[in-house]
Amino acid sequence: MQRYFSKEKIDNKLVLNDDDLYHIRTVMRMKDNDEIIVVYDKKAYLCCIENVKENIQILIKKELEKVDYKTPNITLIIPILKEQKMDLILQKATELGVTEIIPIITKRSIIKLNEKDYDKKITRWSRIVKEASEQSHRIDIPNIATIKTIQELDKIEGKSYVCSTKEKSKNIKFIMKNVKSCDKINLVVGPEGGLDIEEENLLNKIGFESITLGNRILRVETVPLVLLSIINYEFME
Repeated sequence: MQRYFSKEKIDNKLVLNDDDLYHIRTVMRMKDNDEIIVVYDKKAYLCCIENVKENIQILIKKELEKVDYKTPNITLIIPILKEQKMDLILQKATELGVTEIIPIITKRSIIKLNEKDYDKKITRWSRIVKEASEQSHRIDIPNIATIKTIQELDKIEGKSYVCSTKEKSKNIKFIMKNVKSCDKINLVVGPEGGLDIEEENLLNKIGFESITLGNRILRVETVPLVLLSIINYEFME
């Protein structure tokens, strides 16, 4: 069943954005009385569609039972990458339950954005995580933060880790055994070629512990998926 996020609730009706209404009418070719699931304020509702050909109405039939997930809030901090890699990480990280994504500027980042391009990128990224949230049946959409520098991560709260190519002993398996009661985890992933040594040292200084994923050198787009899969497994009930 198709799933959408609502921006407004009026009495027994939910309001969808124009892109979603276009999708219902033109892409899915839905008809009156077809059912969809709509999420509003982290609650999922079974709804039916009325008046498809003119002014679509989304009528609530009932609220659906909420599924409780026990994983902590996860903030994924990643460099700005080429579009295809960035899209993959945003989509799959959303499916794997990330709460927030913070794009950062690093010395070895291949992509260099002008400040005027930031808003366009964040709009695009926000659309990707919204669609991935619908596909994976989430009741929330990850927040895409404004682009930051490493120095601006100094006040972030929670257990904080940086994936390192120099660290050899503190592996992710060991770390996860000691964060079972944690409410928030922050994960920094470096660009192609890894973080500059000065950048990693700065992250260590502001509270990010260096960890290793083992002996294999993974592609930058693979690392977040491995991290989030391990966290999901460790907190699975």
